[in-house]
Amino acid sequence: MPSDPVLVVHGGAWAMPDDMVQAHLHGVRNALVAGWRVLERGGPALDAVEEAVVIMEDDATFDAGRGSFLNRDGKVQLDALIMDGSTLRAGGVGCVERLKNPIRAARKILSESPHVYFVAEGAEQFAAEHGVALCRNEDLVVAREVERLREYQELAARGSANDGEDLFAPSISHDTVGAVALDGGGNIAAATSTGGTLNKAPGRLAIRR
Repeated sequence: MPSDPVLVVHGGAWAMPDDMVQAHLHGVRNALVAGWRVLERGGPALDAVEEAVVIMEDDATFDAGRGSFLNRDGKVQLDALIMDGSTLRAGGVGCVERLKNPIRAARKILSESPHVYFVAEGAEQFAAEHGVALCRNEDLVVAREVERLREYQELAARGSANDGEDLFAPSISHDTVGAVALDGGGNIAAATSTGGTLNKAPGRLAIRR
């Protein structure tokens, strides 16, 4: 049934520092523009949410793609998932370290694989075999997050930061991004991407189906 397109984009849910609020708003608006461009020309909801999330993965402001929170080993380790409401099929990647846009790989899994989820090296291999370029993990790391991790680990070493409960406090980190779209054909799709939480244990998945 035909419907008016709808697009909702979010850039995370945490007590973001005041000096990062405008950058988050700007990035979310850019993501909305990219996704809406797909919908207004009659494109599918899947394409719209993918393009919206790619914009946020490319924007180092967000905890997705380049600029994500670092894990305990100082690496960016990413998860992403995309779901098609018309079929209830999903595609996802977890614990990837060499994908600039993990949502692209998740979309390939949804569209071109009988499986739902790939992780780590297997996810990266699948992505490369399906035309998604790999990068160096160093290319995803930004100085802001190196300093944030250093400060947190120093506090933890002194007993001033709890490595469990406090790690998930909204004042520290929780900045997963996402998008939901309804296209003109009445189909719904959703996508999400994240670097997880600051100082997370290597191998910890933040997104599950």
